[in-house]
Amino acid sequence: MQIELKDIISRINISHVIGATDITVNAVVSIGDPSVTRTSLFWCSDKNQAQLLQVKEGVVIVSRAAYDYVAAHSPAAKSDSVSWLVVEKPRYVFMQVLKLIQDGAVQWGCIAESAHIHESVVLNRPTVSIGENVIIEAGSKIGVNVQIDHNTVIKSDTVIDDNVKIGANCTIGGVGFGYELTDEGGYELIPHIGNVVLRSNSEIGNNTCIDRAVLGSTVIGENVKIDNLVHIAHGVEIGKNSLIIANAMIAGSVKIGENCWVAPSVSIIQKTHIGDDAVVGLGSVVIRHVDARTVVAGVPAKKLKDK
Repeated sequence: MQIELKDIISRINISHVIGATDITVNAVVSIGDPSVTRTSLFWCSDKNQAQLLQVKEGVVIVSRAAYDYVAAHSPAAKSDSVSWLVVEKPRYVFMQVLKLIQDGAVQWGCIAESAHIHESVVLNRPTVSIGENVIIEAGSKIGVNVQIDHNTVIKSDTVIDDNVKIGANCTIGGVGFGYELTDEGGYELIPHIGNVVLRSNSEIGNNTCIDRAVLGSTVIGENVKIDNLVHIAHGVEIGKNSLIIANAMIAGSVKIGENCWVAPSVSIIQKTHIGDDAVVGLGSVVIRHVDARTVVAGVPAKKLKDK
């Protein structure tokens, strides 16, 4: 990897820089990494600022308080071998740098030869990145700046808005687990004739399944982030900015509000409503509605406090 420090400064709008800016960053490392060189970039939180006294070279993202600490205790604050990016939120700026690097590595317009895309699919080829063995079935619509990683299957009539990222080995729009008991005592699958809609800026991790609705749509809202190994059943609706973490199981027709946090290994029974800004704690089993702005946890989940 290579990215110009001046490019980082201008694109992230970093206004306070101490030290040289004519640097080509070619590595992003952790503070204290023995491989640090003049062209390495890393960040430091205020609680770890004592480690900055050992810094001899590199590009460092720090808060004003951390830099002032170094200035009071070490000549590195004015060293020609260190460039300091002094910002209000170092971790957030470091994240933005990583995104710049990652976005620069995406090969837009690259569709693997092994991918199979039905001729009826609507997409703008120069603005997508589609990996090996991806299948996109008939009637699907793909927005711009969409990334779909290897071995993922997009079933028919799925709608994917702009700036969506989907990991590897996912199935989006598969049939859900909806069966009806027959007169003979067996089970017959209810046809699922709905679809899945992924709103803009949503992200889906690896090995995740999102089932199509029986009727209507399973909807993943704008800027929703879904982790690896998550199951989203038919007819679920997840409001914008919510986070669904690894191994969570969201049963059919659940409605999750905006800005919610669903922790790892949570199970939510069908047709439950989770209010806006709610938090569902680690490993919880939710069997009743959760009010907005509350924190629940346990088996079964119970209210712990207001958020």
